[in-house]
Amino acid sequence: MKILILGAGQVGSTVAESLVSEANDITVVDSDPDKLRLLQDRLDLRTLTGSASRPLTLEQAGIADTDMLLAVTQSDEVNLVACKLAQSLYNTPVRIARIRSPDYLDRPEVFSKENFCVDFSICPEQILTQYVVKLIEFPEALQVLEFAGGKISLVAVRAFEGGPLVGKPLKFLHSHMPQVDARVAAIYRKDRSLIPEGSTVIEDGDEIFFIAATQNIRSVLKEMRRMDKPVKRVMIVGGGNIGSRLARALEHDYQVKLIECDKKPCERLAGELSKTLVLHGDGTDENLMQQENVGEVDVFCALTNDDENNILSSLLAKQGGARKVISLINRSAYVSLMQGGKIDVALSPAQATIGSLLAFVRQGDVTVVHSLRRGAAEALELVAHGDRQSSRVVGRRIDEIPLPKGATIGAILRGEQVLMGHREVIIEAEDHVIVFIIEKKNVKNVEKLFQVKLGFF
Repeated sequence: MKILILGAGQVGSTVAESLVSEANDITVVDSDPDKLRLLQDRLDLRTLTGSASRPLTLEQAGIADTDMLLAVTQSDEVNLVACKLAQSLYNTPVRIARIRSPDYLDRPEVFSKENFCVDFSICPEQILTQYVVKLIEFPEALQVLEFAGGKISLVAVRAFEGGPLVGKPLKFLHSHMPQVDARVAAIYRKDRSLIPEGSTVIEDGDEIFFIAATQNIRSVLKEMRRMDKPVKRVMIVGGGNIGSRLARALEHDYQVKLIECDKKPCERLAGELSKTLVLHGDGTDENLMQQENVGEVDVFCALTNDDENNILSSLLAKQGGARKVISLINRSAYVSLMQGGKIDVALSPAQATIGSLLAFVRQGDVTVVHSLRRGAAEALELVAHGDRQSSRVVGRRIDEIPLPKGATIGAILRGEQVLMGHREVIIEAEDHVIVFIIEKKNVKNVEKLFQVKLGFF
């Protein structure tokens, strides 16, 4: 597929890195030649320096025969204009825009074919906000990802000594919880992936990915580890786009404090937020942390634009007694270093966002993609089409399907019914199938399995 990416920031560069590895023809446009140079040194792609909203730049970048436009610059207006030009002048088949302003997001008619011709809009800040809200709802989890319109969830949790399942084989899960059906999709032990089997024994410190109906998530979490107390107090450092959105989403259900170092945004947020206590101060100030009783905080979220400040304030909060700390970290190298240490969850904005874009690039009928383990693994929701003659999955038991090594069918949505991916289940046409793939290199093989033979339609 020929893909044109406008913007070489964190989102654009992460998307480019992911798509290049899948043998796509990628061109990246940005006004900053230094960003493009760094990108080209690492990846096999074309770059072009120029303004993303100018027709001449788009033509030089090859818009005329591009299959997909990803407009992910920092400017909503540039992204909207680029999509409009791509449709009006070049009839580009798929146009995706990054949009940050609620003024645009709250008016879907802006994106219609009569206006800016955006097929799909993504808001990384809103995606991250929803991501953090889920982590606060389930404080024991490292990740909570939804499929099938929210009916099925994939949850990552670290097993701790004292959990009912720790020290026991996986087959014990069903006998211990006969009323709740769940499936372990993958286990990571000291960063090494294990393919789960009934005889696999859960050890203290294992990172476990399990799939269950969303309504059963809390019951399964209880099997993996001791349950934390419900969250009551949340402290947020950073009143920018993400911090303010999160405070707004939480303030009616939790006690929320927001710390912002810039006085003007503080005054604005104090007027906009109805129940959040807004404080003017520095999140790396140890005295301020103590004065605001960080030791009584259930979840501490460092969400400024500065990675180092986020890391430092998170470490101070943890040292001060905060129960769980979440830190927003843009640099991928920092994410790998921090995750699982003193910082409970290291959030990468680009990795959280990329799944929304990958669903448009995948072959076959893919409705949801979640990038996992910092891009090393993926979970897909695919729709099965055809019949036993035209498809390699429809009409077959799960244990008959030739899945690549490390790929697991975790769950199925059939109409409104949620089924776990046990080996005797037979896939039917129009089933939504959730597949966990330990190694990303096998994604293409899974996609091919779900493609119907030529001539079916």
